[in-house]
Amino acid sequence: KYRKIMKPKAAVVQDDDEIRVTSAGSVSAYISRAAKLFNEMDKSSLKITATGNALTKAVSSAEVIKRRFKGLHQITKLSSLEVVDEYEPLEEGLDPVTETRSLPTMVITLSKDALDTKDPGYQEPLDESLITEVDPEEMMKSRGRGKGGGRGLGRGSGKGDASKGKGKGKGKGKYEEEPKGKSKGKG
Repeated sequence: KYRKIMKPKAAVVQDDDEIRVTSAGSVSAYISRAAKLFNEMDKSSLKITATGNALTKAVSSAEVIKRRFKGLHQITKLSSLEVVDEYEPLEEGLDPVTETRSLPTMVITLSKDALDTKDPGYQEPLDESLITEVDPEEMMKSRGRGKGGGRGLGRGSGKGDASKGKGKGKGKGKYEEEPKGKSKGKG
């Protein structure tokens, strides 16, 4: 009986060193963006920002990035945004409804330079034994997706092995028994 009033989103200027994570985006895209920032654009730090359902992806991305680049200091900041949703009635005589909800937000700062170690969200760089550095060229290679790589190399869409055809089979899991009756058909 109500319809949400869609508000125009405020255009927020995105910095060069910011990776804005959405729940729909892929972690690998965020990692290659981080590689571009650190390698090609020679940035010393980057910020990963996320809200709502994208928080888990932001954390996953940050953890993978920390394991790809040596000596990254991390500061994680959590906060919440108050979001007001307004609903207009579709029927006569009903009042408009407003609902306030709090949306969790997170900013993860990854930096090659030392950060404030007194910050409650500070994490020191990982041990170098846990880091597997990847060349920028290797980063750009596809990981077996695309070009029809998966599920065999396309040998037509035949019915598979003839002995595994459908039809009057032996059933599932039961021990083999003699066919009932005197049929001379396929058994």
